[in-house]
Amino acid sequence: MKVTLAPMEGVMDHHMRQLLTSLGGIDLCVTEFVRVIELRLPAKVFRRLSPELYNDSKTASGTPVRIQLLGQNPRCLAENASKALHVGSDGIDLNFGCPAKAVNKSKGGAVLLKCPETLYSIVKEVREIMPTNQILSAKIRLGYEDKSLAIENAQAIAEAGADELAVHARTKEEGYRPPAHWHWIAKIRDAINIPVTANGDIFSLDDAKRCMEISGCERLMIGRGALAMPNLAQVIKEKEAPYTWAQTLDLMIEYLFIQTHGDKEKYLPNRIKQWLTFMRLQQPQALTFLHQVRKITTTTEMLEAIRHERSHA
Repeated sequence: MKVTLAPMEGVMDHHMRQLLTSLGGIDLCVTEFVRVIELRLPAKVFRRLSPELYNDSKTASGTPVRIQLLGQNPRCLAENASKALHVGSDGIDLNFGCPAKAVNKSKGGAVLLKCPETLYSIVKEVREIMPTNQILSAKIRLGYEDKSLAIENAQAIAEAGADELAVHARTKEEGYRPPAHWHWIAKIRDAINIPVTANGDIFSLDDAKRCMEISGCERLMIGRGALAMPNLAQVIKEKEAPYTWAQTLDLMIEYLFIQTHGDKEKYLPNRIKQWLTFMRLQQPQALTFLHQVRKITTTTEMLEAIRHERSHA
């Protein structure tokens, strides 16, 4: 089994990657996307998004980190892929699944799933500029409005030279509404000859087992589930029990200390609230605590609130 931490925009920054990979079980991280329009981006853009580049493209605990690119111009994406590799990225990932309206409006992300030929052109050009020993992966959804092109899109990506494909088992229009259609991942897996990673609605060990059984995949990607249950990777590898509420609070305190000296300290209270909205999927206490801290605006107050909650957990 290989577990990848999903690239959740605005959530899975390098601080969160550092924290979650320190718990073990995660084999690969993919960064939030780098938006590529026309220019060849400077090294500082990639290093700002992925400070792990200063550490051989690995988190402090040694988990590889792969830069993800998003765009629609094959030549520009290829040039920026070359730059990202030059500054040390552990391979390249291409985003063909982002459902954000702003991204899709500018012809990036999931909207490209309407055109298999464009997917082929992008992957082919990026692959040609990359050394053969570097991994090129891509992430898709099952389609934009429907699933009619799901197989064709996957085949285009594989035939163009991608080494791996991750599939979020919903269309763009389905968003994150349950259920995830894991059986469609099985169809895709049967239609191409590269490794497929299953993504969508993996929140527990039982979910992971059912996903692997239905999709036929031994590779899993976790995103919201890793936020709801921080040690989910270890849980689905059957190495640990799910964290208790007390353990989760300890982790939140650790996160605050990691971030306090970072570049997002003023956003910390809101980041904790954001995290709690995911945690409530697995920790019923998280919703109650979220209501208690909803009006907190400073890091000091948030830390005090968490410590108070921890003393009663």
